Amino acid sequence: MSRLACPQPAGIPLHAVLRGAQAELPAALQAAGCVVHAYAFMATHLHLLLTPLRADGASALARRLGADELDASPVIVRRYLLACMRYIELNPVRAGLVRHPADFGRSSYRANALGEPDALVTPHAAYFALGRSAEERRAAYRASFRSRRPRRAIA
Repeated sequence: MSRLACPQPAGIPLHAVLRGAQAELPAALQAAGCVVHAYAFMATHLHLLLTPLRADGASALARRLGADELDASPVIVRRYLLACMRYIELNPVRAGLVRHPADFGRSSYRANALGEPDALVTPHAAYFALGRSAEERRAAYRASFRSRRPRRAIA
């Protein structure tokens, strides 16, 4: 059963963790009215930084994905949005699955940091503020990963 730890007003980014999601994400996002800024598909759960375009978007997404559980927290302060993106994309590193987020093929890191096409990713205004050109933004985003060492997940 889905549960939400916070209100979900339209237009406010949410860091969402979905457990047990079964359905196709692109179709579910469109039907639920949500856009994704960062993601990581882990073995047992899915991390998303998403913005619901309607008030019930996150819950609708969880239902459409058949998720067993949804936890979400609002990301209201803009400077935390980029930190949340890094947190999500570093999840596979903290879990010991890869040494660098670029080595994990089921996350948004390659789109946000390297410019690889990814139909799931819609850049947020805070990401666009990183630079005037696409390459400036990607370089600034990559640099933010070098300045912060991920802490190892506690087993």
